[in-house]
Amino acid sequence: MADDRKSLSKKIRFDVFKRDGFKCMYCGAHPPAVVLEADHIKPVALGGKNRMDNLITACFACNRGKAAISLDAVPQALADKAEAIKEREAQIKGYEKVMSDKRLRLDREAWAILHILLPDAESASRDWLNSLRSFIDKLGFHDVKESMEIAVAKGRYSDDKTWRYFCGICWNKLRKAEGSVA
Repeated sequence: MADDRKSLSKKIRFDVFKRDGFKCMYCGAHPPAVVLEADHIKPVALGGKNRMDNLITACFACNRGKAAISLDAVPQALADKAEAIKEREAQIKGYEKVMSDKRLRLDREAWAILHILLPDAESASRDWLNSLRSFIDKLGFHDVKESMEIAVAKGRYSDDKTWRYFCGICWNKLRKAEGSVA
């Protein structure tokens, strides 16, 4: 059969690359490490057409290695890969949601504890807030709140001195917790 090859438009190539996640469907390589091409699942030499369902993303090396060999099993492999990618994306979205919720919770709790020391605070040192988030993450809200209440009840010399005393209490709790784990 004569090779009735017609060149693919840039749009079709781009649509194939986009559908396949800009990765070689044979080896998984992606730019910039490789140059991608649109490969025919059923080669043009064997009657394959320039349709989306007959095109797959391949790197230069894999496309040249395949040559005019028909890959009847590729569509199912693509469906399996697409399902695996869909599942990974769902897991990533779920993880990002959990982490976002955690950040929001830590922010709320950090501000609640900071207001014990500075009831009228509208803003605070980024370092103090980061320390509070870290302590809450490691010790839990109630232990950190209790530490702040102890520091504030000790006597109000200055906000900085009370803050340092609070941090010392938290660090002692962390060392004690680490000692009981070891």
